[in-house]
Amino acid sequence: MTMIQFSNSYDKLPSAFFAQVAAAPFPEATLLAFNHDLAEELGLDLSNSNSAELAKLFTGQQIPTSSNPIATVYAGHQFGSFSPQLGDGRALLLGEILTPKGERFDIQLKGSGDTPYSRNGDGRSSLGPVIREYIVSEAMHHLGVPTTRALAACMSGEKVFREKPLPGGVFTRVASSHIRIGTFEYFANQGDLNSLKTLLDYSINRHYPEIAKSESPVLAFIEEVAKAQANMVAHWLSFGFIHGVMNTDNMSISGETLDFGPCAFVDNFSHSKVFSSIDRYGRYAYSNQIPVAKWNLYRLANCLLPLVDEREQIAVSKVQDSLASYLNVYEDQWLEKMAKKLGLFEVRGGDDELVRQFLTYLEEEDLDFTLSFRELSLGIDQLNESSEILTQSASFADFLQNWQARLQDQSQSRDDSKKLMDSVNPIFIPRNHRVEEAIQLANTGILTPFTNLNKLLKNPFTEQSEFKHFAKPPMPSERIQATFCGT
Repeated sequence: MTMIQFSNSYDKLPSAFFAQVAAAPFPEATLLAFNHDLAEELGLDLSNSNSAELAKLFTGQQIPTSSNPIATVYAGHQFGSFSPQLGDGRALLLGEILTPKGERFDIQLKGSGDTPYSRNGDGRSSLGPVIREYIVSEAMHHLGVPTTRALAACMSGEKVFREKPLPGGVFTRVASSHIRIGTFEYFANQGDLNSLKTLLDYSINRHYPEIAKSESPVLAFIEEVAKAQANMVAHWLSFGFIHGVMNTDNMSISGETLDFGPCAFVDNFSHSKVFSSIDRYGRYAYSNQIPVAKWNLYRLANCLLPLVDEREQIAVSKVQDSLASYLNVYEDQWLEKMAKKLGLFEVRGGDDELVRQFLTYLEEEDLDFTLSFRELSLGIDQLNESSEILTQSASFADFLQNWQARLQDQSQSRDDSKKLMDSVNPIFIPRNHRVEEAIQLANTGILTPFTNLNKLLKNPFTEQSEFKHFAKPPMPSERIQATFCGT
């Protein structure tokens, strides 16, 4: 068996940043899926390894000599309330690898057993969250969304107990790092300025080395995180994705989508749509994701005040002035991506009103988000009463008139606009009811829906006749109204 050669750096930080851990024993573990394409991108040569060997590797049963498994510690604001210590309660970081291009990535196991941060949990995962994260994270990647990736999925060979006994699973996640806003909150809350400065320097060196010599690396770091996270959230909104748990411990400073627990894609559109079963007040609803992302950024900025200036009032003033200069990046990124969905190559004044007009129409008519945008693309020259998706109404007629006038007012042709729209408006997304179907059948040992979803979602913008039924929205009786955290 060819083992992974790790090149670790996070475990070289002070011991306060992590705990040494070992995976739970899973002697009956089996491999469900291995992402050969991703392995090749990462430069991992596992071609000589069979399924049994990969299952041992990706459940932590056989640890490469260059690995140093650790669980990282962090804090976090969860639904607005601060928890001073969270951490990897059911995950271990196998290590970091350097790709042939010199890029650094974490390889982490989720569901591998308890750690010092498990908070009385068992550290296991049922198979459902493993299946969900594999499908959705890879789908996000192929949609072009900044995201963590899925390298492998395994069955642990044991039962885990939630509401009932369920098959256990272990997921292998790849990320450019697992540093979160909550990681900074942990050390800031403890008043440990030395560790906070160490974390900042490490984060800059790993993710934003170009700002190391700027006039104020601290302020530059906050700005870079803002831009990265704004780009990520704008992508979410453009595809109708609701993360579901935008707690600060789930917000990566690299701007990658992290954690796919109670996430879902909107079917019938609503600005206030919520899927998470524990989000009772709509904190993380579709339309709240930009305001929450900004709120989270302020939590990061607050952590770093002592590193901006020892005098608190001056530090606050500097941070506020800095934030004011670029905080509109969230709305700018959103509008840029939404405008492309309407075939607009450059954003102009009034385009935000045009986008909002179409979204309001979708909500009024209870229409499918994904297929409605795709229908605009398909019928850019001949939208009429024969449309299968878009209902004819006064609201639509008003939007259509404004949209056609706006298309006419740009130099690119209608055909160019259609090509642009086809490149950003997918046909296929991981529909909630399809993901749930894949989970339920995987629990019984049937993997065909899981395999098919992973295959078709590699090309979300392309017609695939053999999978055309996967593009259809759910029947009212099939709509998923609530999703659940993996724990």
